[in-house]
Amino acid sequence: MGVTKRVLLIAFHFPPLNSSSGLQRPLSLARYLPEEGWQPAVLTASVTAYESIDAGSAAGLPAGLRVVRAPALDAARHLAIRGWYPGWLGIPDRWSSWLLGAVPAGLGLIRRFRPDVIWSTYPLATAHRIGLALHRVTGVPWVADFRDPMVEQIDGEWFPGNARLRGARLRVERLVARHASAATFCTDSARRIYLNRHPARRAGQLAEVIANGFDPEPFAQAEAESPPRQAGVVAKQGLTLVHSGTLYPGPDRDPGAFLAALKAVRSRGALPPGLRVVLRATGFDKTYAPLIGSLDLTDVVELAPPVAYRAALREMLAADGLLLFQGHTSNPAVPAKVYEYLRARRPILALADGAGETAALLRRAGVGRILPIDDPARIGTGLGEFLQGLAAGTEPVLSPSGADEFSRVHRVAEFATLFTRVASP
Repeated sequence: MGVTKRVLLIAFHFPPLNSSSGLQRPLSLARYLPEEGWQPAVLTASVTAYESIDAGSAAGLPAGLRVVRAPALDAARHLAIRGWYPGWLGIPDRWSSWLLGAVPAGLGLIRRFRPDVIWSTYPLATAHRIGLALHRVTGVPWVADFRDPMVEQIDGEWFPGNARLRGARLRVERLVARHASAATFCTDSARRIYLNRHPARRAGQLAEVIANGFDPEPFAQAEAESPPRQAGVVAKQGLTLVHSGTLYPGPDRDPGAFLAALKAVRSRGALPPGLRVVLRATGFDKTYAPLIGSLDLTDVVELAPPVAYRAALREMLAADGLLLFQGHTSNPAVPAKVYEYLRARRPILALADGAGETAALLRRAGVGRILPIDDPARIGTGLGEFLQGLAAGTEPVLSPSGADEFSRVHRVAEFATLFTRVASP
């Protein structure tokens, strides 16, 4: 398809940032929009803004893609004194300084590139502040991609709990409701939260659900580097369960109940010989190492360091089972990791609230064993059954065609359709 329109993508998360999921949404747009008749350019942050980089990830960027980087300081790393920095420097996020350089850099890019649409994406609220400023100065239609809610109230408790941070995010959200041509979300729940909070949003503003997905290109590369086992085939040297990504104390991502259940299964002699549980890149190894030791699980549970994205995909493809942790406080969201798990076509043990969007997605797909994240007794029972199913090769996985339905290529086509609807004549 010939390129007829242009879009400016504003995204903090972009290569060479070493991230398993946060950058995949803008990266897939940069890769696949030209196939839908849209030429992208990217406004992102300076490489020094990133805590961890993967130098090889930039090699996957399309040839000729225009990428402009503006300085961004991380308040926690660049502006802290002995680990402390004023709280206002982290409002609405730790990289709020990105705005100062990104607006003039974006204006220069707009003059040269002449986009038909501006697109900005969370999870940094500063990206939307940049999109707003560029839209108001130039008049180019603006699409604000929220992905998940920036602010939620669950069981009477606000998230985030910090009132100043919450207020700043709500102000950004109100500005989106007043000025953006369209707002996009990853789930129906996230969309409903926004619509309920802003019933009098800009007249004619579109509010669309465009889900996450997996990027087929890095999966194809990962499979070429290490061909995966066939679906349903179990490794002979002992079962391996993998969780890839951040875990932390609290109701949302805490593996504590799972570890207690693992100990209970072992105590009753139901743990398969040679079982390995790999918790990759938790970000809180110092928190969980003592817990694992106190439960006498150090020979079973491995706290593994971060690796490059393709290496993480290879590990998913080689695992016997994949672990997911998501408490009820994240019910409106579906982590991008879930789509990667679906594409990996390995059995999934999901410790997730049954009323959330993730559980609903897994039920629609017909895969995954869903258990509550905070109930060791039920986890122990379900884990034992899951391990038996793995050994027998009976845990369900998607067919190749079923997995393809969750490809980001399809989601990029949905964005292209939306951009066409909001583009200037």
